[in-house]
Amino acid sequence: MNGDSVYQKPPVRAWEYTVAGKWTVLAGKTDADNDRLSLKEARPKDWWFHVRGMPGSHVLLRALPDEEPGKDILKAAASVAAYHSKARNGGVTPVACTRAINVTKPRGAKPGTVRIRKETILKVRPGLPD
Repeated sequence: MNGDSVYQKPPVRAWEYTVAGKWTVLAGKTDADNDRLSLKEARPKDWWFHVRGMPGSHVLLRALPDEEPGKDILKAAASVAAYHSKARNGGVTPVACTRAINVTKPRGAKPGTVRIRKETILKVRPGLPD
């Protein structure tokens, strides 16, 4: 262990999944992890997901260089967001989707609270990738 490691933040705690063999999906475990995932770890071109209207994890789909995810990949990540929410045992669930650059935190908001712009709503069943 070198002396620098004392000042490093621990890695964000998140569930990690792989979709279609190459797409990484991350789901925050706590409100503080959601904050870090959405506001610090996310790159501008990553995709961000959250179930509509109820508590749940913030979910990131990592962007790949020179490749856009198809609708099936976006829906797979949205299903992860639905799974890691209070809608887990429900049926078809609306999930907000936007680029991470469109996610901001209102001043003074509690951990896990964000504001999003330019969202698309995907209707999916909660589930995890195979």
